[in-house]
This record gives sequence, C-alpha cells and structure tokens, in this order.
Amino acid sequence: MATLKKISAATAALLWLAAPQHAVAVPVVSTPTTTFFPAAPTIPPDEPVTNVTSHGPYTGTPTTTGALSTDVLAPSIPALPPPPNAYDYPSDGQLHAPEPAPYTPAGGQGTNGSAPVYRVLSDFDYESIALGLYQEWIELDLFHSGLATFSDDDFEKAGLTAEDRFLIEFMADQEVGHATLLSNILGPSAPNQCTYNYPVSNVREFIDFCQKLTRFGESGVYGFLNHLDSRPVGQLLLQSISTEARQQMIFRQFEGLFPMPVWFEVGIPQSWAWTLLAPYISSCPENQTRLIWQNYPALHILNQPNPVRINGSDVWNETTGGYTNTLSTKDVPAEQDCLNSTEVGVNCSPAITNNRSAPLSYAGRQVFLEWDEPGQPIGPNNSYVTNTTANPPVFAAWVSQLNVTYSPLQNISGNSAWTIQPNTSTFAGDPAVNGTIFLVLTDEDLYVTPFNLTQLNPHVYAVGLYQAG
Repeated sequence: MATLKKISAATAALLWLAAPQHAVAVPVVSTPTTTFFPAAPTIPPDEPVTNVTSHGPYTGTPTTTGALSTDVLAPSIPALPPPPNAYDYPSDGQLHAPEPAPYTPAGGQGTNGSAPVYRVLSDFDYESIALGLYQEWIELDLFHSGLATFSDDDFEKAGLTAEDRFLIEFMADQEVGHATLLSNILGPSAPNQCTYNYPVSNVREFIDFCQKLTRFGESGVYGFLNHLDSRPVGQLLLQSISTEARQQMIFRQFEGLFPMPVWFEVGIPQSWAWTLLAPYISSCPENQTRLIWQNYPALHILNQPNPVRINGSDVWNETTGGYTNTLSTKDVPAEQDCLNSTEVGVNCSPAITNNRSAPLSYAGRQVFLEWDEPGQPIGPNNSYVTNTTANPPVFAAWVSQLNVTYSPLQNISGNSAWTIQPNTSTFAGDPAVNGTIFLVLTDEDLYVTPFNLTQLNPHVYAVGLYQAG
C-alpha cells in the first residue's frame, strides 16, 4: 500500500494551479539572473579567399593543352543488364533479416558503426569533387563581382533593394564555406581560385547568368552524387548542394521567374557541367590541378526565350552568346520590357513568385540551333580543347527532370538546324520541359535514365542551356 505524505497548503495550492484546466490562469514571467560566458570552441579556419580584381578573356599562350588523361581502356563504357540480384528484394513492407540493433532495419551503406572518413577514395571521387570546387570558386567570385561592378542604383532600377544585395553577399559567404569544405576533402592539391570572364553588362544579365550558372552547378553535383565511392563525402556534398539549390531558386525569383516550375530537379554528367563552366574561367595559377572531363562544342539557341520580354518566346538572337545562352537586354524596347508593365501576369519584377500570362516556351515551338565545330581552345588559360566522339548530330535531346526526350533535327545545313520543342510530361500534370534545362545534340536517340545518363556522352556533339520557363 502506498505511503501518504503530508504536503503544505502552499504546495497543494501550486499543484492545483498547475492542473491543465487552470494552467492559463497564472502567468509566469522568468527573468534571467545570470549571464554565462562559455569558452569558444575551436573553429577550423576558412580557405584563404581574395577578391579577384581582374576579369576578362585570357590572352596568353597555354603551356599545357588538353584534359588530364592516362591510359584509356575502351572508347566507351559498355551497356550492361542490371546486376544479378537487383530484383530479389520482395519490397512487401515486411522485415526479411534480423535487426542489427533495436529499431534498425538490416542493410544500408555505412551503417555498421564504422567511423566515417571524409576523404576521396578513387579517381572518380577526386575528379568529381575537384569539379565541384571549381564551381564553388567561380560562384564566390561571380556574386562578389556583380556587387562590385554594378552600383546600388543599377540594382534598384532592376527592382533589387539593399536587402536583396545583402542576400547576394551572404550567398558569396556560403561559397567560402563550400570551397573550404571541398578543399579540406581534397587536400593540398585542391584547385585554387582563378580569374574569370562573365558575359554580362548590366544587373539583369548578371542575375540571369547567376541563375544559369547555379543551375548547372546544382545539376552537375546531382549527376555524380550517388556514384561516389565515398559515402561520407557524398553526405557532406549533399548538405552543401542543398544550399546551392536554394541559391538557384532565389536568382529565379530575382529575375521575376516562377521559382520552381518542376517537380524534379535534373542531374547531368560531369563533362556537361565542365563544358558549361570552363569557358568562363580565364586563367588559373601555375601548377593548378587539371581535370579529366570533356569539353563539348557550344550549342547556340538562336531564338532562346528572353525572360525580360513581355512575350519571351517572340525573340531572335537576344543572348550574350556562349554556352549558357544568357539573356541580352540590348535590343528589348521599353514597351516590350516586362519590368515596365504594371499588369499582373505580365510584370516580371523580382518577387517571391510570378505567373506569366505568356509562357517563355511551349510544346510545339520551333527552336533554331547553331553549333560550333570541335577543336577550339577553351577554359583556364585556353589550355583545354573542345572535343566530341559523336558523328554529326541528328537529334536534339531535351534533358529535364526525370526525362531525356529526343526530337529530330530538321533542315540540317552545315552547323545549323531547327527542331520542335516536345510535348512530354514526367507524370500527368507536370510538363517535363520547363525551367532552365539542358539541350544537347546527339547522333543517336539512346535510351538513358537519370542514373546512367553518362552512357549518352559518346553520342553528344554539343551542349547548351535552354530557358524553357
């Protein structure tokens, strides 16, 4: 039998007041009486960063030419069937093996209690992380460069306030952390900061280039993340690229575009990301770590949709050139500039979200294309060379979300042709061709899916970005 203890009347009153039905009747104000000064933890230093003061094309003579290479075992990776046990697991919601610990299902990678080691484990890991570091360095410089190049008044005229400019500065600070992380993973041979050359002459072109650069930066990591041999490194990279994804969406909002017009983000092979990145690197320090990835010729979209126009699809040759097909404001008259409109669905001022009455592109749109020949010097110190192993192109591959959709090239004449934007969806209600997507020319309509997209590389002739929405 439980022993009853006497309690004071004051204690009894407090217990009665604490009952749920009376809890709101007695407000309690807590006032701190002591300030604590805990010892600051040891914080690892950032990677040394300097503001790049020189921008522009490289004018010297390269001392090294071509991508990093060693013995090549085969012209391409052969296509194979799924591994033998790929369909063995019944996937019926039941447990099929003993639990290694309470509430812990059997299986998984890196779940056996071994301490994680955050270092690259293969050439594939090293070259992939090094590519990511090149990307982080250019983003760091690009964000700082835009803030330094254009005045506060320039930004205000584009609808971007002091708070918006601070957000761009904060995104540059994020890149310091990303560059530090990847440099620490790679060690002393990690690539360093370079000098750069950007295809922009005003704030709106700068913002458009930023959203395109962060697009292929984000997608380039998604393409290799789950192929890394080092799962611990993949975890850290996932946590940095998630921030990059937010940056890409913010730049879309700054541009007056709908922030996320897709259900799935796309992943691309490393060579596509390097192809799009390298042309904007002018020169790198002596003995800079070189990359293995391929540089494809550029694909120019002659009627690339222009987000600054009221009717963004009614356009011809309004880009600043180059691989990203960045928008140009040069030939857009004031009456056609959507920033000047006050009409809902037409105005494209920076906003959390904008729904455009006239879409930038649409299924059935005729898209006119030109492409470069391979063999052109490109990238840091003009020390890489564009290359393709494909035959002359006959298809346009629209790479977006979970889909690779081919449309035949029409009226091929030399290095020009046109094609039709396809009408396809990932699932019902989600047009696959939307947002900032990848458009590549191929010599074959090879069936590939998100996890084996690199199988398409030997068939790729040229690479570009298409502003579908």
